[in-house]
Amino acid sequence: MESYEPERLSPVQLAAMRRSLTNGRGALTRRSLLRASGMGGLALGGIATLGACGIPPAGRAEGAAAADDHSAEEKEVTFSNWTEYMDVSDDEKSRPTLEAFTKRTGIRVKYTEDINDNVEFFGKIKPQLAAGQNTGRDLICVTDWLAARIIRLGWAQKLDPSNLPHAFANVSAQFRTPDWDPGRAYSYPWTGIPTVIAYNAKATGGRKVDSVTQLLDDPKLKGRVSFLSEMRDTVGMTLLDQGKDPGKFTDTDFDGAIGRLQKAVDKKQIRRFTGNDYTADLSKGDIAACVGWAGDIIQLQADNPDIKFAIPAAGYITSSDNLLVPAQARHKTNAEKLIDYYYEPPVAAQLAAYINYVCPVDGVRDELAKIDESMASNTLILPDKEMAAKSRSFRSLSTEEETAYEEKFAKLIGA
Repeated sequence: MESYEPERLSPVQLAAMRRSLTNGRGALTRRSLLRASGMGGLALGGIATLGACGIPPAGRAEGAAAADDHSAEEKEVTFSNWTEYMDVSDDEKSRPTLEAFTKRTGIRVKYTEDINDNVEFFGKIKPQLAAGQNTGRDLICVTDWLAARIIRLGWAQKLDPSNLPHAFANVSAQFRTPDWDPGRAYSYPWTGIPTVIAYNAKATGGRKVDSVTQLLDDPKLKGRVSFLSEMRDTVGMTLLDQGKDPGKFTDTDFDGAIGRLQKAVDKKQIRRFTGNDYTADLSKGDIAACVGWAGDIIQLQADNPDIKFAIPAAGYITSSDNLLVPAQARHKTNAEKLIDYYYEPPVAAQLAAYINYVCPVDGVRDELAKIDESMASNTLILPDKEMAAKSRSFRSLSTEEETAYEEKFAKLIGA
């Protein structure tokens, strides 16, 4: 495999990660995002490790060499996931879908909620991956940008399609071909995280807000608009509004989006750039409309019927959390069987009913309706065909691009 030089994070990249961990999506546990509450401590130790050492040389392009697979003689699999990202029984003493998997297959699942943010978790497993050692985990769940990095570094094992018949057949079209893993050779999505437009109908006088253009130009919204402090979400939504594809944009396109946002800042149309803390202001009506995360909106709607959401005609940004088998994992086949299990519609429905994120599994609607009809009809959990067709992903960035773009974005938002 081709080797390459250490990939160091620039100061501006580190600043962007600190911002994300402080009040952005990285600051949230998966379930607490629905409650619009922030995480406690920051994982700055993990950031410092990444910044000081860089990422050691590694192979790439072909992924990790196949490790010795002990799945046949060791009927177990170790799964690291985010907190509250798995269904739990009413008495909180068991995890029904995991128990059903073990009962069916005989494979015992050691399930650990040891991922609180991507950077901190990568800091935990990086030394073993770089040294070609087993991390002690057979399956991990990380956000798309980190999944892309792990695959690029050659630290993920290529999956065997013969062990993934349900996953291969049922992964939704909008998640099937990310530019960092075309055809899902190394990963499968666990959930999708949409970025949408949200508004308080009482604060807007009953008017619908359904475009970034409205947010940036409507004089009736002046000073009562917020955008997110996460670059990919805010710039991605603006690129779409300008008719550009966030999956294929150029430097000129990016600069155009920044310039468009800067004009709105200069004329005080935008009140501020926020992490998840926009939710309180939106609910009170201090912010009339904003760019926000779907998980927040589901929870806010439960408490405030004035909170609405809209999918712009131009499209919306969706990121994802993804399952990978790390290099040197001992139980690759067992991990693949577990991935495939969660792509069976009845199982996927049970998971979606608990975590309330976008389900990446086709054919799950009828199964979810058996559990909760309102969830089955909620397009923030199960996008309909029209909504799914508008979903776009922000393309992968090189280290140089990310440094340049984050620097421009930080200047825009005053970070």
